[in-house]
Amino acid sequence: MFGVKTVSYFEAIQTIHNGNNIPLYLLFGSETYLIQDLQQKIIKSTLDDPDDDMNFSSFDMEETPIQDAILDAETFPFFGDRKVLLLKNAFFFKANPDKSKVEHQLEVLENYLDHPVDHTVVILVAPYEKIDERRKIVKKMRKVGQVVKCAPPKEYELKKWIDLLAKDLKIHIEPNAIQLLIDEVGTDLMSMQKELEKFSHYVEGNEPVTKEIVEKLVSRHTESSAFKMIDAVMNRNVVASIGVFKDLLKQNEEPIALVALLASQIRLILQCKLLKNKGYTKPQMDKKIKSHPYAIKMALERERNFSVEQLYKMMSLLTKTDEQMKRGEVNKELAFELLLYNFVEQH
Repeated sequence: MFGVKTVSYFEAIQTIHNGNNIPLYLLFGSETYLIQDLQQKIIKSTLDDPDDDMNFSSFDMEETPIQDAILDAETFPFFGDRKVLLLKNAFFFKANPDKSKVEHQLEVLENYLDHPVDHTVVILVAPYEKIDERRKIVKKMRKVGQVVKCAPPKEYELKKWIDLLAKDLKIHIEPNAIQLLIDEVGTDLMSMQKELEKFSHYVEGNEPVTKEIVEKLVSRHTESSAFKMIDAVMNRNVVASIGVFKDLLKQNEEPIALVALLASQIRLILQCKLLKNKGYTKPQMDKKIKSHPYAIKMALERERNFSVEQLYKMMSLLTKTDEQMKRGEVNKELAFELLLYNFVEQH
């Protein structure tokens, strides 16, 4: 018996590192990157050769009945000890599953869970934010294998994930460099992986990845740049805010898209300020606002520098600039610079 609770991505990784043989995994959640990463780690830990197509099968549950897939699970591997069966889009775990052209006999899966074969590792993937965890079949899966929630990581988990990936890449990244990396890249795990791979090619031997190396090599990301523009406005530094804008133009970012991004960040700061004024705590805001907890943290760090009236005025200026750009009434780049100037003037 493996457990009675849903585990996190990090707990599942620890199980794999410990060499525990688990016959079945159910991976669900909205963080596709973590699901795919966990899939690959399970496959790599199970098969002697991760590219062994003879002992790897994949079925789409929107196309293939579960009973056919279970038949494949019960067949013996070819020229090897174990095989992997990947079952994608397991929509039938959702609380209100969509109608399907495929008829799934879920009792076949339930019966399989009573006596899973020891030569096959089954990976069921439900790439949805929520599944119905109260169902008997899900509870049974927890006892037989692992039900893993792959959700966007919180900030402390993000630091842990960066450490794990850095170890895999055989590099050491200093704590202040990790924080700067998060500030620049945000919570985009795919981008984070690319940055860490870049650092691994840059440093030599046991040389650590320092804050200075991150500053030198990291790609500028639009979301963090939007917050930098807001920070420059807070400091009444129009030159710095326009400098960030110019850097984004060099990356072929469109002014209209940047207006939309800036509006989303100002709107988030306004939401946080209004909720804070009502007495909401940070955890309560995380549940109320449909944004990543780290983005909410960034917004809360800035809301105290603006009044509610100032934030509403900024939203009004953004709306006006957006309309002028879309109607072709203004030069887009000059209009954006004027927008930043007006932000500083009214702050």
